[in-house]
Amino acid sequence: MPDLSLLFPLFAILLWAGNVMVSKLSAHAIDPQAITFWRLVLAVALMSLFVLKPAWRNRAAIAPQLPRLAFLGFLAMVLFQCLSYEAAKTTTATNMAIMTSLVPLLTMLLSVWLLGEAPTLGMAGGGVLSFGGLVYLISAGEPATLLAGGAHAGDLLMLAAALAYALYGVLLRRWQSGLPAWQSTYLQALAALLLMALLVLRLPAQAVLPTRASLPLIAYAGTLASVVLPFLWMQGVRYLGPNRCSMFMNLLPVATAAIAVGWFGERLHGYHLLGGGAALAGVVLAQTVRRGWPAARADLRETAGG
Repeated sequence: MPDLSLLFPLFAILLWAGNVMVSKLSAHAIDPQAITFWRLVLAVALMSLFVLKPAWRNRAAIAPQLPRLAFLGFLAMVLFQCLSYEAAKTTTATNMAIMTSLVPLLTMLLSVWLLGEAPTLGMAGGGVLSFGGLVYLISAGEPATLLAGGAHAGDLLMLAAALAYALYGVLLRRWQSGLPAWQSTYLQALAALLLMALLVLRLPAQAVLPTRASLPLIAYAGTLASVVLPFLWMQGVRYLGPNRCSMFMNLLPVATAAIAVGWFGERLHGYHLLGGGAALAGVVLAQTVRRGWPAARADLRETAGG
């Protein structure tokens, strides 16, 4: 039987690809902090319909977890989102997807540091293969141009956003709260909303109020991207672990490119197929080759013999 838990991160990535396109469309339609605020307003309102009462009944278990839930909400729903929307002003949707797909590599490093995990050969080889495919994809088949042209400000912002989300994934596993997934997501969103409410107070009213152009973007971001996507991703982390789950982010550029071709009529080039294929192969390699890293096995032998 196939591992149906793989569907959690897969569907999350498809929704995430749509959200990348929304981020690009919103770059000149609404302030980054404003759309982050309104998407949280909508998300909290929707989740309140079916989570508020159970969460209130479970308040004794929730109360000790509030600081951690608030920090998780800050990482995933404030910092990551605000940086992503700001990056969309100066970089492309493909670049955004590529930088987000660095999360698996960052997650492995953070897991070794924070969780004491040793990377497997599959993770190392798959990460390198995926990274090579992503570089080939973003450079349109000419990696040397990245060295000559350097990185744009938007790319650096997305790299910072990817680091924030990698930390979110690792801490989500380390701080297993035992709360139902919906309640955890709801409390994270509520904490993020309170913080964003304070931040948007300093913006002029015309920058905060939604417009006809931004309303559909807020609707997508506040429902599918802020309610369904986090739930799917948290379930994926729960069943697969942060390393295996985060490797699915290598599919994000492929899904984003597919949407761009179908929606904006962009042409599909050979470097899309080669780079995207390498990224997908890296995901498969990381999930199937689970042999331990040689140095880690040597340490285990020394520990057993000592």
